[in-house]
Amino acid sequence: MLREKQIIGGPVVINDRQLSLSKAVRAGDLVFLTGQVPMKDGVVMTDGSIEEQTRVVIELIRDTLSEAGCGLDDVVKSMVWLKTREDFPGFNKVYGEYFPQDPPARSALVSDFLVDVKVEIECIAYKPV
Repeated sequence: MLREKQIIGGPVVINDRQLSLSKAVRAGDLVFLTGQVPMKDGVVMTDGSIEEQTRVVIELIRDTLSEAGCGLDDVVKSMVWLKTREDFPGFNKVYGEYFPQDPPARSALVSDFLVDVKVEIECIAYKPV
């Protein structure tokens, strides 16, 4: 059994700047992912529809979960921030494609972002070690 926290995927780098946070941290059977924003090749994606940005974010989440030995089906909780309330239907449609059955618990808020994006998603996965 893992008794200490384990850093997954190293530090987050955005626009060639290393931030003081990790992509994910495993603590026992739980894996906590940092909030993901849409990025391609380490550059924040400021264009694209809510659907496109949501797909990019969930694919980044899938990649990070994979590094921790997990998959989307191991996600037990997600927290979502949207730039505008009007983006919820488009976001929710794409989110449902990735979590078609037994979706995780979820919270969603409208919020201003520190970067120019439409969506950010944070999640917690459960995968016994």
